[in-house]
Amino acid sequence: MTGAIILLIILITAFGGIYMMVRFRRPGVAEFRNHVTGDLVPLKMGTTHVTRYGPEDGPVLVCIHGLSTPSYVWEPLIPYLTDLGYRVIAYDHFGRGHSDRVMGRQSAAFFLRHLDQLLQAEGVTGRFTLMGYSMGGAIASAFAARSPDRVLALILLAPAGFDYDVSPMAAFVRKWPIIGDWLQEVFGARLFRAAFSDVPYTDPTAQSIVARMCAEAETSGTLAAMLSSARGILSDDQTELHQTIAATGLPVLAIWGSEDQSIPISSMGRLSQANRKAVQIELDGADHGLAFTHPASVAEAIEDNL
Repeated sequence: MTGAIILLIILITAFGGIYMMVRFRRPGVAEFRNHVTGDLVPLKMGTTHVTRYGPEDGPVLVCIHGLSTPSYVWEPLIPYLTDLGYRVIAYDHFGRGHSDRVMGRQSAAFFLRHLDQLLQAEGVTGRFTLMGYSMGGAIASAFAARSPDRVLALILLAPAGFDYDVSPMAAFVRKWPIIGDWLQEVFGARLFRAAFSDVPYTDPTAQSIVARMCAEAETSGTLAAMLSSARGILSDDQTELHQTIAATGLPVLAIWGSEDQSIPISSMGRLSQANRKAVQIELDGADHGLAFTHPASVAEAIEDNL
């Protein structure tokens, strides 16, 4: 028995040492803030990176990015949105981009509290259009269901909240604490890069965004934030939320990629069942990167349907 206990202590010490060594040797977010565009806005929850585009007196459009793609994912789409006259506000979630690495379970309540504080800091008091991409779609939907009087229209790009395909490894990491956290920190960045190693993007802008995403995974606190979100808001089924949104009559535009391997096209049918008033567009040939691989098509759908 004594030998078993000693072996257990050795294993715990070894695995803990590897975890600490890998996590804390990663560069911190402060090392990347020297050339940040936009502003670093102090909120109660932590400093948040915010960028603004378009006419100051234009109708406000708040853009919410996804699980692993900071706000630069919107850059290819921004010129189209500002051409439509929008005043675009984009921000980084905590644990991504240039925002602080904030501890805590990244549940729907966590993200809504962050968004509430951001809107207050930005002086957005009237109604505005809300656009969410992937996990950002789940956040946007949660906000719209809770505060429909604040939202003019809801735009969803491949939104999470229904079906969500993950690898067996990712499913295991999400399900099991401690060992899952260890695996995420030690192997997460490598697996993340491998997942994008054969993405068939030829456009330089799309390639650059993917490269930045992979580099992002090497920043201290990023992988932990992604795992916290996977265990938090990405574990929520949003069927009832969309039924609530449908009852308010809020205009909803959902845009999907026909070749999406992360948010399967079956989610389109589930949204239709929850909200038959929602306008839905399927972009032929687009995968989960549709926000930055098909910006012209996304903008055309917005212009034609809103």
